[in-house]
Amino acid sequence: MGKYQLDAKGKVAVTKFHEKQTPAKFDKKQQLEKIRADYLKKKQKQTDN
Repeated sequence: MGKYQLDAKGKVAVTKFHEKQTPAKFDKKQQLEKIRADYLKKKQKQTDN
């Protein structure tokens, strides 16, 4: 057991704090969709020329 024990209210406060501190989640699907769209645009430009 740790030196400092948190009650339920304290635990909620700690989790809220950590949620705010974590950076925004990296959305892999969204990133892949963006890369795919860029690739298709580039490919379309190449075929036009």
